[in-house]
Amino acid sequence: MTRLKGLDLLALGFMTFALFLGAGNIIFPPSAGMSAGENIAAAALGFLLTGVGLPLLTVVALARVGGGLPTLTSPLGRWAGIVLAVAVYLTIGPLFATPRTAVASFEIGMQPFVGSSAMALFAYTTAYFAAVLFLSLNPGRLVDRIGKFITPVLIVALIVLGGAAVLAPAAEVGEATGAYRDQPLVQGFLQGYLTMDALGALVFGIVIANAIRARGISDDGLITRYCVVAGIIAAVALSLVYLALFYLGATSHELAAGAENGGQILTAYVNQTFGPAGSLLLAVVIILACLTTGVGLLTACGEFFSDLFNISYRGVVIVLALFSLAVSNQGLSQLISVSVPVLVGLYPLAIVLVALSLANRLWLSQSRVFVPVMAVTLVCGIVDGMNAAGWSEQVPAFFGNLPLAAQSLGWLVPALVTLVLACLADRVLGTRRPALA
Repeated sequence: MTRLKGLDLLALGFMTFALFLGAGNIIFPPSAGMSAGENIAAAALGFLLTGVGLPLLTVVALARVGGGLPTLTSPLGRWAGIVLAVAVYLTIGPLFATPRTAVASFEIGMQPFVGSSAMALFAYTTAYFAAVLFLSLNPGRLVDRIGKFITPVLIVALIVLGGAAVLAPAAEVGEATGAYRDQPLVQGFLQGYLTMDALGALVFGIVIANAIRARGISDDGLITRYCVVAGIIAAVALSLVYLALFYLGATSHELAAGAENGGQILTAYVNQTFGPAGSLLLAVVIILACLTTGVGLLTACGEFFSDLFNISYRGVVIVLALFSLAVSNQGLSQLISVSVPVLVGLYPLAIVLVALSLANRLWLSQSRVFVPVMAVTLVCGIVDGMNAAGWSEQVPAFFGNLPLAAQSLGWLVPALVTLVLACLADRVLGTRRPALA
């Protein structure tokens, strides 16, 4: 039986880490850390719950069911599962996340060198997506190309940046501001949404499994085990990166006063700490992080839509790359402002789907529990998304009175209540059906 050697397994973990570490993973923690100030511990914990814990649980859930997102959503019914899967893939693919990797790496990594003109952005994003497309056209070689070559360079650069943040902070930890004064845990939890990692994990799971199969592994038990190990390696590495960047932001309140986003905080810090070489270090970190994530997203979307419509993988990834290129030239601020309401609406569905899937052996009938709980979560998620988009006046007052509604967590209590009722009905009606795993 073919097994992965230690170095190959480590490379798989590095590849998984690189797939997750994108623009949001680097620009949001410093911003959250600056706002959290002395409440950095609680805010970082909340961020790690959604930015690390949930993606890891998602990888585990996908490994248990032995398939991708369509398998995970099968208890919802074919069409409901397809609609949810398409929404997730479009969000983390050509509509938001994939273009964001290009424009974020340009604005933070390249803009200090080439300026901010539309022509410079177009030239960079064209070269960027050409590289992403080249690496995506042969997904079976992702471990070799990313895990063994690109990721080690990225890790070295991150060690330099993270080590400097911890050993040479810009100042003392500042004071908490805004909502971080009273609710640092909740705010950190919500900021973790913006990394899109839980949604990314829903589609990266099959990419990781396929990368393992490409190494000659065919035993389902080994594939599951290796997926979990890769997820744990990635989770540990991501946690270290987040904690270092949180501390960097918390100690940069004077240096980067008035900064509008984490990219500006990072730029101010590296320029002070490393001088002219700081911009180059930051460029390496951002571009490589975004490139690897862009490859993972394009590969995952290509495989999904290729299977869904039974068309050529090569053709799909070319079309998606061109579409992402067009969207990326709209600018980072525009992409973030549009994506926030969508993420607030989709994330509750991802959280509930993963939680129900991990506990699927407890249900006699998968659909009896999945369908009502996911339906209630969908309604509440849409409401939270509308509030995040500034359309709160169109939302019925009832939803505003739900517990935690003001924190964009209005879905939590209704979902739990529905889960309890669905479990009771499931037991009363009886008859066990085959579990997903």
